Amino acid sequence: MLVIDNHTHVISADTERFPPAPIGGRRSEWSQARPVDIDGLVRALDDAGIARAVVVQASTVYGHDNRYVVEAVRAHPDRFIGVYSIDALAPDAVDRIRHWQAEGLSGFRLFTTGTTMPGQADWLGHEDSYPAWAHAEEQGIPVCLQMTIQGLPALRGLLERFPGVRVLLDHCARPDLSDGPPYRHAEDLFAMAAHPGVHLKLTHRALAAAAQGASDPAEFLADLVAAYGAKRIAWGSNFPAAAGTPADLLAQAREAASGLPEADQELIFGGTTAAFYTPVKPLGGRRG
Repeated sequence: MLVIDNHTHVISADTERFPPAPIGGRRSEWSQARPVDIDGLVRALDDAGIARAVVVQASTVYGHDNRYVVEAVRAHPDRFIGVYSIDALAPDAVDRIRHWQAEGLSGFRLFTTGTTMPGQADWLGHEDSYPAWAHAEEQGIPVCLQMTIQGLPALRGLLERFPGVRVLLDHCARPDLSDGPPYRHAEDLFAMAAHPGVHLKLTHRALAAAAQGASDPAEFLADLVAAYGAKRIAWGSNFPAAAGTPADLLAQAREAASGLPEADQELIFGGTTAAFYTPVKPLGGRRG
């Protein structure tokens, strides 16, 4: 099975070339306790037998300065796909998208929550972000969203306006699954399956949430596949933000997925990511 890790981070030891400038002003604890540089990530992936990885901008370290992700992709273009962070409300957001795409990166991330910024930011869906969303739709650029389930109504509004955008929800949008099937607390997450561009990132956070209360990780994953199809679910380790090695994190996810058909497992652990980050033909202008 070809394994592609959909969610990793890299942290440089060189703070002069790559000074921290975290979104929200406070650097994440994980990035200080267990930083992993480009070479360290390659070794960890090799140890786990992981063929490729998506390097996602460490927003709680570098904010919107994506130069270290660029360095990772340039050093290992055969191993890494790069995702950059932008300020979608900035007047020059589209220019910044063009810049980072030209640097060899493959899609942008919007950071609306996290360990240093709990809760759901209220700017998701703001009209000032429309140019960035329109550009993503026109150019076929995928969007990665760090958000909570409370932000899904705002995302739904965006997708009604920009239906051609492909989005990937970090950690399955951090749902509360403790009530178990049929997951009434997470009904908005399952309802988003009606939007064909919505994809889910299956990480340790989602699996941990699925192990709470009356929920079971294997059962939750089977229900996700029933709602979305495996072609819209992608595994990511979140290494090194997640404690443990990619090998350990992969083993945990494989255990949860072990009851699924082999074809579904192949999609979740590689095929979905490969398809999601495959360039698509630009629309060449807004619909309608």
